[in-house]
Amino acid sequence: MKNNNNIHNPQNLLVTGGAGFIGTNFVKYWIKQYPDTNIIVLDALTYAGNHTNLDSLSGKSGYRFIHGDILDQKLTEKILRENTIDTIVHFAAESHVDRSIHGPDAFLQTNIIGTHSLLKAAKSVWLDTDSPLKHRFHHVSTDEVYGSLKPDDPAFSETTPYAPNSPYAASKASSDHIVRAYHETYGLNVTTSNCSNNYGPYQFPEKLIPLIITNILCGKTLPVYGDGLQIRDWLYVDDHNRGVDLVIHKGHANETYNIGGHNEWTNLEIVRLVCNLIDDKFSNETSLSQRFPHAPQIKNNRSDSLIRFVSDRPGHDRRYAINALKITRELEYEPVESFESGIKKTIDWYLHNEKWWRDVMDGSYQDWINRHYRTGQE
Repeated sequence: MKNNNNIHNPQNLLVTGGAGFIGTNFVKYWIKQYPDTNIIVLDALTYAGNHTNLDSLSGKSGYRFIHGDILDQKLTEKILRENTIDTIVHFAAESHVDRSIHGPDAFLQTNIIGTHSLLKAAKSVWLDTDSPLKHRFHHVSTDEVYGSLKPDDPAFSETTPYAPNSPYAASKASSDHIVRAYHETYGLNVTTSNCSNNYGPYQFPEKLIPLIITNILCGKTLPVYGDGLQIRDWLYVDDHNRGVDLVIHKGHANETYNIGGHNEWTNLEIVRLVCNLIDDKFSNETSLSQRFPHAPQIKNNRSDSLIRFVSDRPGHDRRYAINALKITRELEYEPVESFESGIKKTIDWYLHNEKWWRDVMDGSYQDWINRHYRTGQE
């Protein structure tokens, strides 16, 4: 591990996008780990942001929620000044590839212009006024900026050239470059992390794993793009948060750290695994049949009978894989959850939080699902 004399110890954090999937889990993780720090969540509460995710923190000392947009630079500056914020953890982003294909404008606006607005606010408060605060701007990005890998290609490292293939990935790649430029040009203390596919509690059911879980429980088809052999590296959300924690505290300024799970699976393997685990749950817990009367097990069918192959999406990257040796070597990072333990925790969470996922699956969500998962080959 590198000798690091520039340890950062946050006292007052601003977390953007803290009511989204990863942001929610990060806020709860951080408060549990560092109860004496103060944390403010800034979230615009778009379709994937859900204030109820954070209801359990309401009234908690040191925690505050602000409904606002990262595009509002004056608001961000006000928050930074009035709360002596020394650390920004930037999760806020439009993050779903499928949505970016049909509506790229929102991705460019939020991910590029929004990130730049946030950087301008940080520069104004931390640098332009000669603030004595020891600050850090941590930017959360994705492995999708690197493009697609062939089956035998080495995993993405921090030096892999950027080659984004979707409007989403391109917007995140652009934001990564802008963050770096604010260090090189203005001296802002920045770090960036690029993570692999996250899964876990509170994930919006448009993403693969919660979509499969909730569709099984509702007796709906399980759409699989193309041949289902696209490969992803899967990372349990709190393992991601542990990595972000290490980068915030110990990461070197203007360095990028890849955070991965060492865990490559094809999409079809994931779908079948979730099917088998839920089938096992129904076999061992008779109460599930009463709670979910539309699940395939009620008709003595297996969950995988719901699988349907649908037309592949445009520009679908074939394989992602993360080389996380740098963060392991320099910051002593290792995932805690195995995929077996993480996926079981995730299924259990959705089984025990039916009201949450039913509440977010409103009419607009169903319209979106119908638009993106038209059945192709049977």
